[in-house]
Amino acid sequence: MGKKYGLILGALVLLVILFLPTPAGLTIAGQRVLGILLFSVIIWMTEAVSYPVSSIIIILLMTILLGMSPDPASPAKLLGTSHALKYGLSGFSTSAVTLVGGAMFIAVAMVKTGLDERIALVILSKIGTKTNRVLIGVIAVGFILSFFVPSTTARVSCMVPIILGIINSFGVSMKSRFAAVMMIAVAQADSIWNVGIKTAAAQNMIALNFIEKQLGYYISWGEWFIAAAPFAAIMSVALYFILLKLIPPETKEIVGGKEAVAKALQKLGPMSRDEKKLMIISLGMLFLWATEKIVHPLDTTTITILAVTIMLLPKIGIMDWKYVQNRISWGTLMLFGTGISLGSTILSTKAAHWIAQTIVNKFDLYTMTAFGILAVLSLFLIVIHLGFASATALSAAMIPIMISILQGVNQHHSVNIIGMTMILQYVICFGFILPVNAPQNLVVFSTDTVTARDFIRTGIPITIVAYLLILLMAATYWKWLGLIW
Repeated sequence: MGKKYGLILGALVLLVILFLPTPAGLTIAGQRVLGILLFSVIIWMTEAVSYPVSSIIIILLMTILLGMSPDPASPAKLLGTSHALKYGLSGFSTSAVTLVGGAMFIAVAMVKTGLDERIALVILSKIGTKTNRVLIGVIAVGFILSFFVPSTTARVSCMVPIILGIINSFGVSMKSRFAAVMMIAVAQADSIWNVGIKTAAAQNMIALNFIEKQLGYYISWGEWFIAAAPFAAIMSVALYFILLKLIPPETKEIVGGKEAVAKALQKLGPMSRDEKKLMIISLGMLFLWATEKIVHPLDTTTITILAVTIMLLPKIGIMDWKYVQNRISWGTLMLFGTGISLGSTILSTKAAHWIAQTIVNKFDLYTMTAFGILAVLSLFLIVIHLGFASATALSAAMIPIMISILQGVNQHHSVNIIGMTMILQYVICFGFILPVNAPQNLVVFSTDTVTARDFIRTGIPITIVAYLLILLMAATYWKWLGLIW
């Protein structure tokens, strides 16, 4: 029903907003971009059209509706479609889009060489055949691959066939609790490490882009890791206990499990030349990421472009453009660029400031402490995420608004806008509850080993623990790091 009528509903909401009187403190351009934002949220939530098609529609609406609006800087004349088109395409010229594109190339290289599969199997071969140890292995694989495969969907897509193969080799039913707990662990561990590692997820790049453009601060790979990795590590332990408690496997040990993994490794054979090349490139890239601002001046995006360039060089590299071009999700890249364009325009037209003021007044945030503000905004993002199938879209819609709210609050009492925005981005990665809350959840759900009920009954406790941990670390570790005020 949502898919069928989502586009109509979005269009009706947009029309209503266009014909409403312009509120005090909001420009006509700002009102129209808010209408486009609500239209976008509706078609993203209902998945009325595919994400690439939604990107084209949004850019067109921004070009026409903003082009026919008075210029916010000079209200006596229209902004013009050529100027408005620059707003619509502005997101595609950011380093964040380049980094996400580079991450997709790295993911393709991992799949081509089979290095991701080898890493997963080697880890699983070391942990034994007890079911709780296999679970630890699955979570550990999610952690390790997060360093090397900067795409959540790619990591999960790599892990799913490996885990399915192990389940088959163990002779366990696909409808068993063992199969369900392993598959849910694949999705949730990757979502958790989206928080821990800056380059693990595309949505982080959106937040970082807005922080850099609007607040003038570049967060390095190492700074993000120091702040976020302890959270992800604690949540990984919590995930282990929650899953074992709520979906306990039928048996404590799988007979023949070690042999099954060894057989899969044997089938892979020795490391190929391309795997060795990719391992060297990946470790070099990881070293440069971790040491940016410390031993060299290169930023994360430049390092990624360097790695991709080496991968594509004749003789030295491991793949060519012809191989890559049909394996990249260009539509995802379009959504990413459009999301940044929309968020930037919401900021440029002061629409984000107007929404921020409305939210601040509604919740009376000026009277709250920094801790209270973080608690309210985090809860707000968790609830609104239930309606989103893409954390990328959620970041594009919400992070500019969060920045404006924090800027308004900062005028009354001091808060660390950069640190608080980064923590709120962590919360946007919480797609734990519904299969439709994240692409990686859908990949796991499509295996028919888990039900929506399995996701909900494990996802709610995971989300509650994650929220409480956000509050605990805000009161302690992040406060000590100076990220709160």
